[in-house]
Amino acid sequence: MSDAATIHRLGPRNAHQLLGWTVFDHAVDAEELERFVADPGCELVFATVEGVVVGFCFGSVLRHPDKPPAFFINEVGVLEKWHRRGIATALCREMLRLVRARGCKGIWLATEAGNAAARALYRGLRARETEGIVVYDWDGAMYD
Repeated sequence: MSDAATIHRLGPRNAHQLLGWTVFDHAVDAEELERFVADPGCELVFATVEGVVVGFCFGSVLRHPDKPPAFFINEVGVLEKWHRRGIATALCREMLRLVRARGCKGIWLATEAGNAAARALYRGLRARETEGIVVYDWDGAMYD
């Protein structure tokens, strides 16, 4: 990882750091950010370099009535300028550490079959790649 990148766990004291940065698909909405931080099932880690937010990883705890909680990693993103510096790997490792400490026994995510960089990242983190899964969505959840 870049020596200059620092990984942070999102919380009430540092949430303001996400406002105004373009690392997400859309501008961060202050009200939604407040709700996210207040939700005990949500987790987000982000990377900064010299005060600039350059990457993030976030997801949610999935509760089951018959087994331990699992965790779904919703998205991992790093600004293009900061690709191939180990930042995404560091973000994912920190997320895996945090959610395992929370008692999550299954951790999963999905990516597009053609996303070679993401697939290499997850393989490098020793994730098992599965086959034969079909994804369905409602209201544009997958491509909004």
